[in-house]
Amino acid sequence: MTEFLLLFRNASAEDGYLATSQDMTEDMPKWQSWIGHIAMQGKLKHTAPVRYDATKVDNAGVSVGPHKEIDSVLVSGFLICQSDNVEEVQEWSKTCPILKYPNSSVEIRPLIPFPTT
Repeated sequence: MTEFLLLFRNASAEDGYLATSQDMTEDMPKWQSWIGHIAMQGKLKHTAPVRYDATKVDNAGVSVGPHKEIDSVLVSGFLICQSDNVEEVQEWSKTCPILKYPNSSVEIRPLIPFPTT
């Protein structure tokens, strides 16, 4: 089986996520059900939302704040799962609760295991 990294992206405000506390409360059962569906198949490895605070290190030095795309979209969480094929992961992703928000997406990236020799 191949492991896949799912990156959840969503638009943000200037200094935080757009989702309100009420949004998060309403969305939690949807996320639990969606993640639970993957977990019940034994295909969930790890998942977590990420905090808004960030430190970015690049060749120019260290800066405070998350990396945002031009349209203020940033990574807001991730999930690592395993599957025999990317099509199954694509089907799961089509029903991800993040997609209710404008400018949101799920990016699917296969992981490459390091050699263990």
